[in-house]
Amino acid sequence: MTGAPSPLIEADGLSKVYGGFTAVDGVDLTIAEGEVFGFLGPNGSGKSTTILMMLGLTEPSGGTVRVCGLDPARDPLAVKRQVGYLPESVGFYGDMTGADNLRFTAQLNRIPRPAAEERVAGLLAMVELADAANQPVAQYSRGMRQRLGLADVLLKEPRLVILDDPTLGLDPAGVVWLLGLIEELSAERGIAVFLSSHQLHEVQRVCHRVGIMSHGKMVLQGTVADLTAQTDAGGFGVTLSVEGADDALDAALAALPGARSATRSGGEIAIESEADVRAEAAAAVHAHGARLLALRSRDRTLEDIYLRYFQEAAVA
Repeated sequence: MTGAPSPLIEADGLSKVYGGFTAVDGVDLTIAEGEVFGFLGPNGSGKSTTILMMLGLTEPSGGTVRVCGLDPARDPLAVKRQVGYLPESVGFYGDMTGADNLRFTAQLNRIPRPAAEERVAGLLAMVELADAANQPVAQYSRGMRQRLGLADVLLKEPRLVILDDPTLGLDPAGVVWLLGLIEELSAERGIAVFLSSHQLHEVQRVCHRVGIMSHGKMVLQGTVADLTAQTDAGGFGVTLSVEGADDALDAALAALPGARSATRSGGEIAIESEADVRAEAAAAVHAHGARLLALRSRDRTLEDIYLRYFQEAAVA
């Protein structure tokens, strides 16, 4: 009987200090095979340094990290053979064609030529660059370079892919395509995806779990439901479209049992509450002689959680 597979990323107390500045402070992190993990945080929170330690591009000052069962600081080349990394700014040889850039990467990874040619053709088709395969990369748009970068990352058939803001430069259709590709890599190929991004709605759509960094620490980690429970972003949100609202109705809605607040903007009143107050809110509108035009409940989003955490941290 075989046990569960080992995590592809396993960090325990991972830290990095530059002089007297602590860039990463005791991060614990585990990512399983086939998992899509969203890595969030403001600029300067330690995300990039954490990624550099995972890739063996800088050594930890404390704690440990293992990637695909390997120590990146001791065996970075072995890690790179199993990990694909797409940085925020993708670099290629501009005077070479897209196909030749991929062939060069295949040579660096010692992929036999017949296999390389098959992979290059298949990947260019997958990222919708087959028609531009023989065009110099200097003529590619930023979005085309991002697509070529994804093909380059997948060329060595990695077990883990690290993507740093991969939707930059993509048009809306390209973003939808990329998110679908991430889901396919996870669900159909079992590839784990470590997605560092500032686009919270994109992260929420595709990620199984999320980690939020602040001042070098992993301050929140888990599913969106887990993060809701860890912050004060729990409860319910209801928006009423009302004709004839006044201050008395605002006060009555704010005083409903479990209500935290009732805020009116034009003809809409947003209620934040601990419990579902839709029925009571509708009754209050009727009792005050106003007309209820619409009532909408809204689920908590990752953006709600993210903004609530940093607002509370700023006040604390």
